Amino acid sequence: MSYRTIAPAPTRAAALVTSVLTVDALLHLYWTTGATWPAADDESLSRAVLGTDVPFTPPVLLPLVALLLTASGLVLAHSRRPRHPVLRLGTLAVAAGLSLRALAGIYWMFAEEPGTAFYWLNLALYTPLCAVLAVATLRVARWKDEARAR
Repeated sequence: MSYRTIAPAPTRAAALVTSVLTVDALLHLYWTTGATWPAADDESLSRAVLGTDVPFTPPVLLPLVALLLTASGLVLAHSRRPRHPVLRLGTLAVAAGLSLRALAGIYWMFAEEPGTAFYWLNLALYTPLCAVLAVATLRVARWKDEARAR
């Protein structure tokens, strides 16, 4: 099985990555308002999303929102200008970050208590999604090579 058969075309891959990262940023931006949906309170939200108690306040969330939107923008920009070396490097950095989160998720599958919301969200959503996004982001980053071959 080749890399091309498991990864979507670069434009679809970029659309997938940018969409998910942007929605994640918007969800975190929503939480800066003090809303806790889909959890009942801040503590439940923090434990479900992170597995620990972290304040869901603007000083904590806004830098994450900025990071997610920057990552989304880098991947989108690279998909439109695949020969730009800085955009490619940024896209590779996004892929590395997503890969690290996926690897951390694998670790947490063994380190976290199976009865928690975080454990099941990590197992069913966070880790698989980060792994898929890492592969898709690498597909976008490789687009420079494919564009040159045309």
